[in-house]
Amino acid sequence: MENPKSSNDLNTKNEISTLEKSSIPKKTIKPPKIEDKPFEEFIENYFIPGLKKSINDKGVEVKAIKLLHGKRPVVGGECWMVFCELTTDRKFWLCFSKDFITSDKTILLAESNSDPSIVESFLIDEKKTTLALLISRVLQRLNGQKWIGSN
Repeated sequence: MENPKSSNDLNTKNEISTLEKSSIPKKTIKPPKIEDKPFEEFIENYFIPGLKKSINDKGVEVKAIKLLHGKRPVVGGECWMVFCELTTDRKFWLCFSKDFITSDKTILLAESNSDPSIVESFLIDEKKTTLALLISRVLQRLNGQKWIGSN
């Protein structure tokens, strides 16, 4: 014959165990950061649309913007480049030495359909590269050139 006290004790323990389990917060799995996506996906799906919108929001129309792989203008060497042409006949290339957003970067600028006349290192002191940082620094550089904004 079963001891009624021990059966009740088991039910109480099971209820407590169930309560304890349900009150323990489950770990939520964070989705990967945009910056952790493959290089081409990050550039094509996030950086280019974000940069284009930001430039347009500053009152300058983007005529063309695309990701290319090839010979870097002026200095040579193979690299990944985001090439952008504005309707004001100005162009810039944001070059990545490798297919990582954290790789060494340069920016090249050209006025009035000429060859690039300015070549600069880009984001050399940053330890962490984010989408927002890339976009804001390109805008900052274009603004410094008086290509966008109210200069």
